[in-house]
Amino acid sequence: MKWTKKKANNWYDEQPWLVGCNFLPSTAINQLEMFQEDSFDEDTITRELNWAKDLGFNSLRVYLHDLLWSRRDKFKKTFEKFLDLCHERNIKPIIVLFDDCHRPYPKLGKQPMPVKGVHNSGWKQSPGMALVNEIHEEKVDAKELNRLKEFIQGMLRDYANDERILMWDIYNEPGQFGMGDKALKLLSLTWEWAHEARPSQPITSCLDGSIGEEILKLNGENSDVITFHTYEAEKLEPTIERLKKFERPLLCTEYMAREFGTTFEFSLPIFKKENVGCFNWGLVAGKSQTHFGWSTILELQKKKENGEFLNDNDEIPEPDEWFHDIFRVDGSPYDEKEIEFIKKTASG
Repeated sequence: MKWTKKKANNWYDEQPWLVGCNFLPSTAINQLEMFQEDSFDEDTITRELNWAKDLGFNSLRVYLHDLLWSRRDKFKKTFEKFLDLCHERNIKPIIVLFDDCHRPYPKLGKQPMPVKGVHNSGWKQSPGMALVNEIHEEKVDAKELNRLKEFIQGMLRDYANDERILMWDIYNEPGQFGMGDKALKLLSLTWEWAHEARPSQPITSCLDGSIGEEILKLNGENSDVITFHTYEAEKLEPTIERLKKFERPLLCTEYMAREFGTTFEFSLPIFKKENVGCFNWGLVAGKSQTHFGWSTILELQKKKENGEFLNDNDEIPEPDEWFHDIFRVDGSPYDEKEIEFIKKTASG
């Protein structure tokens, strides 16, 4: 079941100050393309993990997808390789399982090409809007529900004692992208499945970042450690103060939107002072194009209709001010002073 406050805090005391990023290699548009055997890009992952290590990052937050479990033998080969690459660099990832954000209707196989200049144009929900709605309406096929349960419990049990993994984030931002309270039923089941499997690592699902009073209550009652997302500068310190009431370790698993003021220069000193683990969104500005802001999502359908897709050899466009991300695909930084600040703060 849920860890006691004492156990959670003892675990956190054993960790270094946790600092890292949400990681997707620049050659993958989503979590399926990252881990499918035919598109797993070991060379790019290795190179970009080295850049993360050089910054002083000791952890990463990495998303999986339930559909990968249907080809688990192939998926486990790529996942194991990824864990080994992280371990060789003393980087312990947080593993994310379900996710309500961005595009519905995921499928295996070749993934869509990026839509030019659109933030996360190919990211896929897991398990997706259709299944979340069917579970909410109690119309889901029993085989499909069992498949989701096997994914959650299979991952947690197979890696229950794996020291390469820092912790589990079982459901990212439940209720987002119009899901609302419809996500509550799947979230409740996910907590039940996770506690039945009970790995040795802590389990969480975020508070700020999730949508709906009952969803927030459920996550607060069940999380071993408290995680949250904050992209707006004026909300960062008040959020940390409010969440201290849980008397559990705090980790901000998503932050850093330059447009909203949560720059590294602003955020990292606060996180370090408060001993809050922190994971900015993005490392390399690649196919996900998260260096473009959220407002570009509104342009998605029009650009699709106009055929504004990027091909493999096309140069990735840049906005004047980057929203997320730190490096270009060639390793050059968006801001050299920013790089030096991150290195100094992370290692000091």
